[in-house]
Amino acid sequence: MSTVNFKPKGDRVLIEPAIAETKTASGIYIPESAKEKPQEGIVVAVGPGKKDEPTTTKVGEKVLYGKYSGTEIKLDGKDYLIVRESDILGEI
Repeated sequence: MSTVNFKPKGDRVLIEPAIAETKTASGIYIPESAKEKPQEGIVVAVGPGKKDEPTTTKVGEKVLYGKYSGTEIKLDGKDYLIVRESDILGEI
């Protein structure tokens, strides 16, 4: 887990996505064009939440999120994803 100088607003959560698999279980290498976007990652930063709903997600949790949710950003040369807390499906 890395630390970044970024504080999400509202109910947003900053996630460092897991690295996509490069090889299948049977040993076949997956080309870059066929890799699927990862759907899990580590929470790096959490916003304070809404007025009546504080966030329940904690920094350091390994979470599963929706396939097409969030906004991809690059901070300090690393890829991150900003999602709403409601887009997080659960903790792994």
